Amino acid sequence: MAEKKLFSLVATVSTENREAVCPVLEELVSGRGSVTETTTGNGDGSRRGEFSIEAEMEGESARELNRSLLSALRKVEKRTRLRAEWTSGETTERFLDYVSKKKITTARTETE
Repeated sequence: MAEKKLFSLVATVSTENREAVCPVLEELVSGRGSVTETTTGNGDGSRRGEFSIEAEMEGESARELNRSLLSALRKVEKRTRLRAEWTSGETTERFLDYVSKKKITTARTETE
């Protein structure tokens, strides 16, 4: 079993179902950071939920933490998008989740 590290998270979550996603985010970040909601209009009278997250989480890797966060969000709303930056020590990993036609993919880039 790999050693767990402390990671700082700065992320944006976008979803079509803010009422379902908000409690999940609050539970995941509870006591370790903050979730701020920014709700915007879609131009058709509907509202899309957007959330900003700043938190510290412990795990084996940024990839594992990102995957578990996205999986928890997608259990309540499949069309949830996550753009996250995880920092630990001098390493920063960015994960950009995007929807391409019918396929959902996650791309990762490393800096520093």
